[in-house]
Amino acid sequence: MQFFNFFSLFLFVSFLFLFKKWKNSNSQTKRLPPGPWKLPILGSMLHMLGGLPHHVLRDLAKKYGPIMHLQLGEVSLVVITSPEMAKEVLKTHDLAFANRPLLVAAKIFSYNCMDIAFSPYGNYWRQMRKICLLELLSAKNVKSFNSIRQDEVHRMIEFFRSSPGKPVNVTKRISLFTNSMTCRSAFGQEYKEQDEFVQLVKKVSNLIEGFDVADIFPSLKFLHVLTGMKAKVMNTHNELDAILENIINEHKKTSKSDGESGGEGIIGVLLRLMKEGGLQFPITNDNIKAIISDLFAAGTETSSTTINWAMVEMMKNPSVFSKAQAEVRKILRGKETFGEIDVEEFKYLKMVIKETFRLHPALPLLLPRECREETDLNGYTIPLKTKVVVNVWAMGRDPKYWDDVESFKPERFEHNSMDYIGNNYEYLPFGSGRRICITLTGNSQLESIQVNWT
Repeated sequence: MQFFNFFSLFLFVSFLFLFKKWKNSNSQTKRLPPGPWKLPILGSMLHMLGGLPHHVLRDLAKKYGPIMHLQLGEVSLVVITSPEMAKEVLKTHDLAFANRPLLVAAKIFSYNCMDIAFSPYGNYWRQMRKICLLELLSAKNVKSFNSIRQDEVHRMIEFFRSSPGKPVNVTKRISLFTNSMTCRSAFGQEYKEQDEFVQLVKKVSNLIEGFDVADIFPSLKFLHVLTGMKAKVMNTHNELDAILENIINEHKKTSKSDGESGGEGIIGVLLRLMKEGGLQFPITNDNIKAIISDLFAAGTETSSTTINWAMVEMMKNPSVFSKAQAEVRKILRGKETFGEIDVEEFKYLKMVIKETFRLHPALPLLLPRECREETDLNGYTIPLKTKVVVNVWAMGRDPKYWDDVESFKPERFEHNSMDYIGNNYEYLPFGSGRRICITLTGNSQLESIQVNWT
């Protein structure tokens, strides 16, 4: 009984604290973008119930416009749902919105924001991004992975050949394919722990993308304990960390024994840079773990998800499947193997992939950005620390910019120079500006998907 009274008092005091913060936030005279009605404490949260977030936000935007404000607990959120407003955020005011919000799960899994995806904008982020572009995902390094991709493609083909007349879980095989290819590219070889590692990375992605009430009430630290989320995140992080630490240490031993830089792969490159030194921010094991986790999260689920969606759409549209199949057979006729030059000839297949990105972007809502300074956006005031998300899923299905939006029509890209690298704001499957997906910049992601398809 005594505990119950104490807990009730604790909740009451917390309620008063939040109510005071809510009143203070609503007393501001600055003009925020329009948005749905808000409740004390909860804000706009009730509007988010009843559907997938990108669907709900698309429907709300139809009523409140392409720049919309929601108050989720203590978090001020602006949602962008038009190419014009996306260009304002991602290009015109790119620097003002270059930060990432500090979410509990992301902060832990990124080793206190030592990665690229969640690192705050600044000198450290610039250094690590430069290393990724010039060392890890350079054209030369990506080309060095060609033999790995070829080998994994042949493995998958042999698996299907050895299973005639048997039901096959294609989704599972594609996932295994992309996982193995990414592991070998990152680690330089196969490890017995790699399957466990990949499963943990998937778990990490789900935790980061999932809802944590503590993230919308960051001032109430006790919520991390009450929900049990932080303990779950820490346990998963520790498992992941142990595997990566073991792999890094094995690379270091190899380096000492044979005089090379820890073997092939991305870890080997990072260990070489660690040994060479001379960087403003010296590379540590934790830096390497954070970068590897980033590349896995971006490279495995994204590729396999895109391929699966493309397969679904081609099964629903037999004429598209027939065209893609005929193109592959024509280009590869009489060849026992294929190379990157052959992949470049797959014109229709590229259109299939582009159309898949339009309808089914890997991230329907781009990773949130955070306002670094008070900014004027289309006549509205966006306060410091406001979170901003771009609903690329909704923009890819906007009839104002696309004909027959719900139909899967790769031919729409036949005489269209539109690309997926952030220059066309009605089509942003990988984002744009300073925070564009780093794996796309290295040209590895789409190449992997194209090779998988062949």
